[in-house]
Amino acid sequence: MKILFVCTGNTCRSPMAEGIFREMIKKENIENVEVSSAGIAAMAGDSVTENAVVAARKYGADISSHRSRALNAYLVMDTDLFVCMTNRHRTALASAIGSQRVITLGDDISDPFGGDLATYEKCAQEIHSGLLLLFDRVKKETDVIAMKPEHVAAVAELEKESFSAPWSEKSLLEELENPNSHFLVALKCGEVLGYIGIQSVCSECYVTNIAVKKACRMQGVGTLLLDRAFRDAILRNDEFISLEVRKSNKEAISLYSKFGFKIEGERKDFYSSPKEDAHIMTLRLRVEQ
Repeated sequence: MKILFVCTGNTCRSPMAEGIFREMIKKENIENVEVSSAGIAAMAGDSVTENAVVAARKYGADISSHRSRALNAYLVMDTDLFVCMTNRHRTALASAIGSQRVITLGDDISDPFGGDLATYEKCAQEIHSGLLLLFDRVKKETDVIAMKPEHVAAVAELEKESFSAPWSEKSLLEELENPNSHFLVALKCGEVLGYIGIQSVCSECYVTNIAVKKACRMQGVGTLLLDRAFRDAILRNDEFISLEVRKSNKEAISLYSKFGFKIEGERKDFYSSPKEDAHIMTLRLRVEQ
């Protein structure tokens, strides 16, 4: 999970939140969590304020080398969870990218800019209290990450549960060595709940398979997988994402349609056991010239 802490100038609150939370996950050996920060109106390259450095140090965080950066389109696509310092930050960000990935840290975190050390220490205490709640949430959250060798056996079992012609463990392992393959898994407490397989060649992106455990369906896992795959495709500068889906699979068609996929063709007798035609659905990521 990629978490981005957001404030205004990225010289006080969000750097403290980033540094303190990084120490928290390090101490608990939490894997697959990356933290960073940015400002909605930041000037790139500004130093963090000295009082912020001192206040963060009380929580074991050294943020002295931090330099500010502005929120940009790349960060918007590459971030799984935006953690804003105030509701105003959250509202501004959510209006631009939607509310699904945007939250506020605790209650509004007071802006210490220009204040004395006591003011910064009070702010750091507010941040730390909010981070304790965020930490509990992150541990329970479903995360989407790149598939690793240790996930292959579970994905192979998921294939057997979901498809009449499942991929083998050997085939899945081979995809990890394929530079054009981008397989993602949805994890919760270390358990694989679902996965999506992507092939990206010459800026053309194809979904090979997407599957969610039967016990976990209709719980948003497929949405998380598609959302991460969609954002990764944009970061790769892919032109489109295309996939096949059984014509009778109304739930999947509805999910894909919500992401903007359109039916652009069909494949006769594409599926077996039972035999069925497939819709070809495509999401265009660039406007063709």
